[in-house]
Amino acid sequence: LGRSCGAASESARACRSSRGPGEMARAEANWERLVRAALRGDRMGGVYGVPASGIAGNVPSSLGNNTHIDEVLRAADEIQDEDPTVARILCEHAYALAQNLDPNSEGRGVLQFKTGLMSVIRQKLAKREGGAIDRSQDIAKLQEFYKLYRERHKVDELCDDEMKLRESGVFSGNLGELERKTLKRKKVLATLKVLWSVIEDITKEISPEDAANLISEEMKKVMQKDAARTEDVVAYNIIPLDSLSTTNLIVTFPEVRAAISSLQYHRDLPRLPNTISVPDARNSDMLDLLHCVFGFQKDNVSNQREHIVHLLANEQSRLGKLSGNEPKIDEGAVHVVFSKSLDNYIKWCNYLPLRPVWNNIESLTKEKKLLYVCLYYLIWGEAANVRFLPEGLCYIFHHLARELEVIMQKQTAEPAGSCISNDGVSFLDQVIYPLYEIVAAEAGNNDNGRAAHSAWRNYDDFNEFFWSEKCFQLGWPWKLSNPFFSKPSRKEQRA
Repeated sequence: LGRSCGAASESARACRSSRGPGEMARAEANWERLVRAALRGDRMGGVYGVPASGIAGNVPSSLGNNTHIDEVLRAADEIQDEDPTVARILCEHAYALAQNLDPNSEGRGVLQFKTGLMSVIRQKLAKREGGAIDRSQDIAKLQEFYKLYRERHKVDELCDDEMKLRESGVFSGNLGELERKTLKRKKVLATLKVLWSVIEDITKEISPEDAANLISEEMKKVMQKDAARTEDVVAYNIIPLDSLSTTNLIVTFPEVRAAISSLQYHRDLPRLPNTISVPDARNSDMLDLLHCVFGFQKDNVSNQREHIVHLLANEQSRLGKLSGNEPKIDEGAVHVVFSKSLDNYIKWCNYLPLRPVWNNIESLTKEKKLLYVCLYYLIWGEAANVRFLPEGLCYIFHHLARELEVIMQKQTAEPAGSCISNDGVSFLDQVIYPLYEIVAAEAGNNDNGRAAHSAWRNYDDFNEFFWSEKCFQLGWPWKLSNPFFSKPSRKEQRA
């Protein structure tokens, strides 16, 4: 948001000479309203519309699945007054999630978080007497509350009213009413979604026979129907790719449908392991494969999926409108996106000189070009300040693409050796962090910008290194013993 504000301010100043004072004032006033609304929405706690209180909103970032834990705790806060017992069950489940993610409480703030959460559970529970926890009673209680909560908030009527108002077009004169209905729907459905996810998780702790007796098929269908309605509770920018949408018409555009279709899984790709889950709203695609192989972060994958669909759809729209029930992306659109996206990599290879990961660009299939585009943008999306080392990204892309070529020959996809860590597969930890760490160490040793250029390595120095053949001394995976990764001795900073 800060970067957006800064960019907008620069644009506003650049346009002052061509705009009248009144028009300029209106533009700046509108921008301030937008910023205030965004900040207000952030303070109001997302879909719940209330600030995070107590332990909700304080889940340590060191817990990998902290977003889901936070959602569960927010739901517990939301329904505390309606049913303290259900709130307690949700808190217990959040504790179990945290325990599974970090059983030894080694992450920063995890021990304090668990201790605080256990205190909350004891208060809500008034401490249950000893003995094993009867999960069947918890499931029954959650189901009962789910029905009551759904009836109390008239979910079907709530969704229908909002849809009718949105599709009628009359809300243009009453945006506040539409916003109120939308916020309420999101809030209610977000709580129902958490209840359903907790029921699903707890059900795994009992036998399948007991689970079948506790949850009727009718109830399952109701919960699944409600889960499908959380379409815009799933975060997206413009195109809802990970969720079903009946109101966002952009997904019906032929060029968008063609772009989405072009990324889908095809027979030349290795099978995905059973551990990889894909939202019901879409089919598996190339980015799911890359997520599995290199351990890119989930949100990065979602962002870049939408980004690439935008690039392809925009380029296709320049070539002309598509027709037919199943539009196909034009080869020319794919080639333009490929050429623009990997232009610096191609120049880097030509300069060194080095043969690219492909033997002949003319023989590359449309699918292979798209796979390379996806890989490049996933690297870029997770690179943090390493983005300022474009030749460093070329080096990383070159080696990841070579690893991918080997994995593509296998029947089932498997993690890349360069990204395997003690906790699973993580591109960020194994590839980006070592490079980021040395760049940050050099920047922190520049005496607040007063040190001589020869006394520390800046971005230009790192880039120059990756423009030379010496960069291949770093090997792959990174040879962290190489002097390149040696941190400078800490100098005393002048005031």
